[in-house]
Amino acid sequence: MPPETKPRCTWAQSDPLLAAYHDAEWGVPERDSRALWEKLMLDGFQAGLSWLTILRKRDAFRASFEGFVPEKVARFTAADVDRLMLDAGIVRSRAKIEATIGNARAYLAMQAAGEDFSEFVWGMAGGKPIVNRTGAVPTKTPLSEQMSVALKKRGFKFVGPVIVYAWMQATGIVDDHAPDCFCHHAAPRKHL
Repeated sequence: MPPETKPRCTWAQSDPLLAAYHDAEWGVPERDSRALWEKLMLDGFQAGLSWLTILRKRDAFRASFEGFVPEKVARFTAADVDRLMLDAGIVRSRAKIEATIGNARAYLAMQAAGEDFSEFVWGMAGGKPIVNRTGAVPTKTPLSEQMSVALKKRGFKFVGPVIVYAWMQATGIVDDHAPDCFCHHAAPRKHL
């Protein structure tokens, strides 16, 4: 079936970039710790903005934040913050930039304590994607609230329950594809 005729989630129908992201990435279970961290950082930058804005700037974000390699980002200084504040290719929010640097340090602190980011996240979710079969898509859930609290305890910022839930959707921790979407999975999983 050609991509333009596939039934997709409503939010992915307004722009080809959103459709491509939806079809290839959104809701695909991500198990790589670094990739999970990058996506959480991007969701933090998205707060108050559209996801399309972040997608359009994603390559610039990756270049500006050195591939979202936590070890590199954790070494950023005040001069790097000033440099990023002048970078029109990204969202120039000092609070979000500083949070990303701090979140790299929090990620590395978890790692140094023997806590793998992917195992931590997926462990909280029960180890497998949670399929939403209700048809209603919440903005947050008790699990996103718990995960938000747990991340904040570890020093993360810009990880409120709404941001965390959007990230859970993006990384396939939750499958919120509409029931008629071609990406909606029928495999047995934990259900909402």
